Amino acid sequence: MIMFSKDMVRLGNQRSVIRELFEYGNQRAKVVGKENVFDFSLGNPSVPAPDWVGETLQELVQTQSPIALHSYTSAQGSLEARQAIADDLNQRFGTEYTAEHLYLTAGAAAALSACFKALTQNPKDEFVAIAPYFPEYECFVKEGAGAEFRVVAAETTNFQIDFEALQQCLTPWTKAVIVNSPNNPSGAVYTEETAVKLSRLLKQKSEEYGHPIFLISDEPYREIVYDVQTPFLPNFYQDTLVCYSWSKSLSLPGERIGYVLVPPSLTQAKEAYAAICGAGRTLGYVNAPSLFQKIVAQAGGKPAQVEVYRKNRDLLCEGLKKAGYQFSVPGGAFYLFPSIPGGDGEEFSRRAMKYDLLVVPGEGFGCPGHIRISYCVAEDTIRRALPIFEQLMQEYRNEGI
Repeated sequence: MIMFSKDMVRLGNQRSVIRELFEYGNQRAKVVGKENVFDFSLGNPSVPAPDWVGETLQELVQTQSPIALHSYTSAQGSLEARQAIADDLNQRFGTEYTAEHLYLTAGAAAALSACFKALTQNPKDEFVAIAPYFPEYECFVKEGAGAEFRVVAAETTNFQIDFEALQQCLTPWTKAVIVNSPNNPSGAVYTEETAVKLSRLLKQKSEEYGHPIFLISDEPYREIVYDVQTPFLPNFYQDTLVCYSWSKSLSLPGERIGYVLVPPSLTQAKEAYAAICGAGRTLGYVNAPSLFQKIVAQAGGKPAQVEVYRKNRDLLCEGLKKAGYQFSVPGGAFYLFPSIPGGDGEEFSRRAMKYDLLVVPGEGFGCPGHIRISYCVAEDTIRRALPIFEQLMQEYRNEGI
């Protein structure tokens, strides 16, 4: 007789496909050497944190006492850090936020979990994700918040939004729509046209159902864009909650630092902020890492390091295009999401593993027939992997696929 939650046991024993591939790569590296495993599975930034991060850390350690560096902060984060972040957002997006509109978290995952928990009032409440989507959304919503999770099929031409499919998915039980732009896994960046159409649809449906449909914008890749702008969604739709992380923009994924932005325009904004604080309390989020609150407070105005990723993107796109793969060129993040011959991403991933090439099937992102290639890797890894991608394509051709 199992004495524990069956759902928690299942989740604890079953790693995500991404993590399974990553761990498989670690084991293969012991056999063939790390340099001979072409691991495109995990979105782990290959660009080191900017120099100013290390310099600031050193200065803090040398000039402040350990108690000042490592003590508890307010549950929602230190006033100084929150105000610095608000000032930066105001300068960039023409807003009027204050520290009271920000709740600092241990990364975007904690921010999302707090939002789902705060918004859920009834087990029938629905959160709608637009494929392709980050797979962990489902367990955050279903097991974490006890709500329903629904998915809108992908628009695979350029990975914007299939608005007809989205409209059909919305019901009176819809509590929020989750969007992720720049997108993991497609690298797509929503256009301003998409932002406007999304805002109009959600306003229309909110009026029809007699309650707001919130928009939860998951934005850890906001600053990693190439020659495009990422629309700041609170400026398009008043009932937007923003979940952010510095994991990607500052290459600090292991430090777990992010925030929830609760704009003053949000319906019942004060109650929403209190609910997010309460959700953080029930989830055991005492406060975001205090040392890195001090670091991100100084991140305003400092650009993300995107040129390495741009170079990798261009190299990968050029090589895969020559090999015959079809894909939409990503406008942001550091993922490529090509369609693959045969329409079975899991089969392609299994074939690739024979050559120690690790790519993630699109099925896990709600988008079959694709693979995710995470190109936040060394340039040499891409160059040495391209012949393998070409060989795999030739295998399919030889089979008449």
